Amino acid sequence: MLKYMGMSKKLFKRTKILATVGPACFSEEKLREMVYAGVNGFRLNFSHGSYEERDEQIRIIRKFAEERGRNVAILQDIQGPKIRFGDLKDDCYELKKGDEIILDYAVKEHDGGSTLPVQWNLAEYCKAGEPISFYDGKIKAVVLERTSDTAIMVKILNDGRLQSHKGINLPDTDLGGDIITEKDKADLEFGASRDFDYVAVSFIQKAEDIEKIRQILVSNGSRAKIIAKVETKKAIETDENLEEIVKAADGVMVARGDLGVEAGLEVVPIIQRKLLAFARQHAKLVIVATQMLGSMVDNPEPNRAEVSDVATAVIMGADVTMLSDETANGKYPIESIKMMKKIILYTQDHARMQSIEYEPVGNFKNYDAIAAGAVKIAEDIDADLIVAATRTGETANAIAAMRPNMPIVSVTNDKRVAGQLALRYANTAYVREFDETSTIDTVQDLKANGYLKLPEGKDELTVVLVQGFKNEQGSTNTIQIRKI
Repeated sequence: MLKYMGMSKKLFKRTKILATVGPACFSEEKLREMVYAGVNGFRLNFSHGSYEERDEQIRIIRKFAEERGRNVAILQDIQGPKIRFGDLKDDCYELKKGDEIILDYAVKEHDGGSTLPVQWNLAEYCKAGEPISFYDGKIKAVVLERTSDTAIMVKILNDGRLQSHKGINLPDTDLGGDIITEKDKADLEFGASRDFDYVAVSFIQKAEDIEKIRQILVSNGSRAKIIAKVETKKAIETDENLEEIVKAADGVMVARGDLGVEAGLEVVPIIQRKLLAFARQHAKLVIVATQMLGSMVDNPEPNRAEVSDVATAVIMGADVTMLSDETANGKYPIESIKMMKKIILYTQDHARMQSIEYEPVGNFKNYDAIAAGAVKIAEDIDADLIVAATRTGETANAIAAMRPNMPIVSVTNDKRVAGQLALRYANTAYVREFDETSTIDTVQDLKANGYLKLPEGKDELTVVLVQGFKNEQGSTNTIQIRKI
């Protein structure tokens, strides 16, 4: 039995929280606190760490999700062709404006000098005059020349401090080739054997990139959903390309860190709005990520701009808001989660969801029509929740895309679908076998066990039921109103 403790419109957050696992929270105690604080999913960043560490993190997360009686999604974030520095002596290197340094792929060990190891042969791609930046754009530089078959010289344009394994961005350099590296292929094979709910793919440029990933997942027997991380100039080159990426993926992440460095900070808010609109129109999951509560890495409270940032994502209809360094490396990981939850709950209770032009575009039009009808009815009669039977998650996705202002209880007979719905807008999933009474039986069970909270001043629940009566995908065809 899943524990929907005191579920009500006011207490149930509809926008979900995804938290990144890192050194600051990699312990049983911290991960347990995070589950109980309201995390709906955990991001495992495969740019760092070993498979042994991943197995331990997966074990702990699933242990406490079961203890809490909740579905908690696990997202595998593969590195992609992310260019990084190697190991630096003493883990850091001071740079001054005007310094000229060498970035050499052939160097494996840094001796403290001005030749630094990198994990990509930049000499094969970079040209003189092209911009280059380090550490999420904190340090700017320009390529001066190629000095060997494996090295380039760059000139530093501002003071800064580098650390080992920090990223390198080349916004005007054509790296070409496949975005899937050999490391990614090995990581995907590992992930398939661990039943991840989602795989986030870095540096997507076009819809075809997603299809390549899907083929790899299928060949490894994985049912993970694909999240396309939008963070390159190529991806946002045209609205048509951006929408094709959304349509090809199961969800998208507005990866604002690399996107800001690659394409310019000024484009990020506009791309965020476009992605949220496309994702909602096509009933795809959408995650807003990077520095949402960035100042809480070092401080117990966020600044006002960050609070506004989270609230704006909620008003615009994000399925998920993500914490990165705040939980992975910050001093206040639990406080960050609690603050994000607080902002979400207050915002959804006091602000109207931003509307978008909606045209049903799903593969099964009855999903969209039934979903739209169910949400309209539920809101017109001020229902307390929507309960939907869903074998594949498509019915639940279609209802979530309409952004109802009440909880959605999704009834499924598939644990993998339940795990994936943990990140879906307003969704919480209940696993049971299907029959013609499975939705109403679920509500009765939840009420009998004290997991549904009666609204103040009312002695019954108003529930909208959505289901079908054929044992096949796409058979959703019925809406009912019940008083419980």
